[in-house]
Amino acid sequence: MSVPIVRTLAELRAIVAAWRREGAKIAVVPTMGALHEGHLSLVRAALAQADRVIVTLFVNPKQFNSAADLAAYPRTEDSDAAKLSPLGAHMLYAPNAEEIYPDGFATNVSVAGVSEGLCGAFRPGHFDGVATVVAKLFLQTQADLAFFGEKDFQQLHVVTRMAKDLDIPIAIVPCATVREADGLAMSSRNVRLSAQDRATAPKLVHALRAAAARLKSGEAAAPVLRDAIKEIEAAGFARVEYLELRADADLAPLARADSPARLLVAAWLGDVRLIDNVEVTAAPR
Repeated sequence: MSVPIVRTLAELRAIVAAWRREGAKIAVVPTMGALHEGHLSLVRAALAQADRVIVTLFVNPKQFNSAADLAAYPRTEDSDAAKLSPLGAHMLYAPNAEEIYPDGFATNVSVAGVSEGLCGAFRPGHFDGVATVVAKLFLQTQADLAFFGEKDFQQLHVVTRMAKDLDIPIAIVPCATVREADGLAMSSRNVRLSAQDRATAPKLVHALRAAAARLKSGEAAAPVLRDAIKEIEAAGFARVEYLELRADADLAPLARADSPARLLVAAWLGDVRLIDNVEVTAAPR
């Protein structure tokens, strides 16, 4: 049975109201489409915890920093729906831009603190776009649970903070990064890698894991990060935008892994920007 596709807020709300009358617990999995196994793992997790699961598909223009990147983003609704159908998702909500940002739309949701630095420093306005559209999707779907992957770790913090600050009654459920067999974090942008760059891409997480092992042993972050950047660039990456050690709880910068932490990176391979992160367990005192 194919997944039902809903395109208007009015139809979405009518269906959700009927589910509410049945007493159903509702989950949402926000996506921009081009679904891969990482997305599907979120849907499976949602199905395990909720009675009804809505997958949203909206390529949000407000979170892109360049028109070229927006134009290049893959749009594969038919294959996305085909991937969702056997899982048992209850709805694919695929509104157009006018449904999300109607004429006269003038509101922007901005989350300070956790949106600063890292991707926020290199993609100005990106997290405002994320927070704005996710707030709208939370309110439109009226879901009880929302599922996000940890690959976009800063984004996870932004949407969690936004929902808490705005008193949106929804629980954010983080899910572990899903990786290819060679370690590359799954991403919709991976399809844009050339064959040569695809072979190089896993070296990013290999460098992260090696650096994490050194940090766990108690080394100071600065020399470890310098060495890891050299390793990534020597592997064939054009440039490293950032490689930082941040606190797992609030993304505060850390000089050592003396509390639960994340090592986060963004690097360019060809014309594709890859991000990743690995957990760093606290070094022994």
